Amino acid sequence: METPSYLLEFEKPLRELAKELDSLHQRSLEQNLDLSMEVAAMEARIQQAQRDIYTNLTPWQRVQIARHPKRPYALDYVGRIFEGFQELHGDRQFRDDRALIGGTAFYRGQAVMIIAQQKGRDTKENITRNFGMPQPEGYRKALRLMRTAEKFGLPVITFIDTPGAYPGIESEARHVSEAIAVNLREMALLRVPSIAIVVGEGGSGGALGIGVTDRVLIFENSYYSVISPEGCAAILWKDRAAAGKAAEALKLSAATLENLGVVDEVISEPLGGAHNDPEQAAAGLDAALQKHLGQLRELKPTALLDARYERYRHLGVFEEDGVVHQ
Repeated sequence: METPSYLLEFEKPLRELAKELDSLHQRSLEQNLDLSMEVAAMEARIQQAQRDIYTNLTPWQRVQIARHPKRPYALDYVGRIFEGFQELHGDRQFRDDRALIGGTAFYRGQAVMIIAQQKGRDTKENITRNFGMPQPEGYRKALRLMRTAEKFGLPVITFIDTPGAYPGIESEARHVSEAIAVNLREMALLRVPSIAIVVGEGGSGGALGIGVTDRVLIFENSYYSVISPEGCAAILWKDRAAAGKAAEALKLSAATLENLGVVDEVISEPLGGAHNDPEQAAAGLDAALQKHLGQLRELKPTALLDARYERYRHLGVFEEDGVVHQ
């Protein structure tokens, strides 16, 4: 794996090793020397450093990878895994929210409904996408598409990637909390299979607004949490700089969520994150989708509803007076 051009703070030791490797290549060319043994040794050092860094990531470091500006977003996966995506617009009440997109597509020959939170790649697109933070009309558009999917018997596949719903005054004025609450209720009652995939950030009710599904999948370096680490740190430690400590306390990493039963499967990523090999990441998602969607297709609507009820009724573990409850 090549050293990435955009490096996170904990990845910076790789840059120094990469500079040493470049220096060896330059010396070899300029002085016509055979430095193949030295180059091979340096490449081995870089590979070992990568393994050491990426196999011992802290929850906060995984949050940073989940926010990596080159990480694949929902439309990147849609373009690789699905065919014939046709975007549908508007909530039929106020306007079209570009932070939350949706539409029909084909997955392995079967029609599905896709609903996804989408971020931007540059400043202009991020403003258009509102940095992936949907407003009330986004959640109402999602609900409209879910009801359309139910009407035509289409499985619903959602992509979660948001720091949270937009908390601005205009969003509150149009009742964002009510829009999310209605989605939670209606998703619990959908009579078609549903799968959510956390591809990056899964922050607060903004993520949950499209996340009450039969199965929840999460990428290895994504996170799913009731609040962002910075928000938690500001509340509990009165200091947003304590975000690393908050990330640890929130138990928001994929492996922990799987152990707690919050998510159903963790999708492995290429070493260093999905942005290092989007094709491999998409292949992992494709395999997981094929498996879970195949299982859900076998269930009748009443069985889907019963299983979904049981899933959320027994979600999580808590301890009270020394007794563990689930």
